[in-house]
Amino acid sequence: MASTCNKSFSSNYMLLKPEDAGFLDLAKMLFSSDLGKRKFIDCPEGAREPFGRRWIIFISVMVQKLLQATAKPMASFGSGVENWLNLLSGNGGFFGLVMNALKGTNEHIMKSSTSRQNIGKFLSFIGNIDKRLELDSNISHGDKRYFAALSVMASKASYENQKYIESIVQDHWKGKLINILHFSADYQEKATTQAFVLEDKNDVIVVAFRGTEPFDADAWSSDFDLSWYELPGAGKIHGGFMKALGLQKNQGWPQEQDDNKPDTAYYAIRKLLKERLQKSDNAKFIVTGHSLGGALAALFPTILSLHEESWLLDRLEGVYTFGQPRVGDEVFGQYMKNIIEKHNINFYRFVYSYDLVPRLPYDDKTLMFKHFGTCIYYNSLYEGKVVAEEPDKNYFSLIWLIPKLINACWELIRSFIIGYTKGADYKEGGLLRMFRVMGILAAGVPNHCPQDYVNATRLGSADVFNSSVLGSNHHKILKMQ
Repeated sequence: MASTCNKSFSSNYMLLKPEDAGFLDLAKMLFSSDLGKRKFIDCPEGAREPFGRRWIIFISVMVQKLLQATAKPMASFGSGVENWLNLLSGNGGFFGLVMNALKGTNEHIMKSSTSRQNIGKFLSFIGNIDKRLELDSNISHGDKRYFAALSVMASKASYENQKYIESIVQDHWKGKLINILHFSADYQEKATTQAFVLEDKNDVIVVAFRGTEPFDADAWSSDFDLSWYELPGAGKIHGGFMKALGLQKNQGWPQEQDDNKPDTAYYAIRKLLKERLQKSDNAKFIVTGHSLGGALAALFPTILSLHEESWLLDRLEGVYTFGQPRVGDEVFGQYMKNIIEKHNINFYRFVYSYDLVPRLPYDDKTLMFKHFGTCIYYNSLYEGKVVAEEPDKNYFSLIWLIPKLINACWELIRSFIIGYTKGADYKEGGLLRMFRVMGILAAGVPNHCPQDYVNATRLGSADVFNSSVLGSNHHKILKMQ
């Protein structure tokens, strides 16, 4: 049944409500193109979709229902895994843990994990894959790679707890932590989105959105939620990402948020930026994120534009995303290109090798999602180049099966030697090597880890950031897309 309240901000939309979906109703959808008859789909009356798209909707709803059903076990399992990894780390590895146990220091073993959490050394699952804390001392402010190198480390840090972020920003990066923010999504009515804001030692404000945590069912639901809204002039945009950023139920994107509701990400961050930037005429800000965080970073200037926040957009130095999924359709992509050009925003979308996530949702006639912005693609040798689109853009092409398998085998070999060839900072641990092995069976999964994106921004040539190179390539990309 169509909802009149959604029409107040969008006359063309499809909102999936997996909590209302029964299996029989789901199955009926596969045999009827009239989506308006389905209880779990909110769309304009008479909306119809071809079978290919209905099948994708079926998968999306089934996955979300599975995530809803397993949310608590996933969270408990993830907590157990993180505690175990930090227990190992706090005792000097597995053999240290065994030795402490043999010595009868069980109490010390258990306290080590708790104390690490209290002093900000407790690492998330993502943090345990790549434990690097420091910014690259070889990349200083003024280096063309600086903002990318700072952004990827901020994106990686966004997965961590508050004390860890405080420590890394202030003690290691010598910056100033402005705030760590936890936001409720209006549709889920609970905290689902996290970001933190810092000011580096060069007076650049960085907004870093957290990506998808491996054991967070809500974050995965945002990724798999193929709801969309068509906003006038801005095209069709992924509903899951808009909800995570702060889409208001029944209102869309009002200029100001209702004071009676908890702060959502977009409105709170916009307010904070206005307060900070008004203190300095020269200050700029950048927005960044990895995975889901990259999608939110890409969408943030869109809503600023819808609200005609030209003053803020003029102060936006750049958007730096890593392993970012697609956010909207071709009209949306063109809308964003116009914003980027009008406000002279640097928009860099980094893609490493066969990372699966930037190749989703599909860019085809069924799902219609498109990328935009300058794509900097790095191969497994960390050689970067500006491209119109990453190779194998929809991932599952059989033509790329053998190259991906060979590449996964090479990356596993590389994991044992990179610490010797590039230095101790690039040494890979057992957890990441386990992912490298998985990559032989599911190529592209380990490529999504922040480790390779940090390596790429440090080891890749600064030539890809040359304005002359980017300028000519950027216009070519606009024509090609």
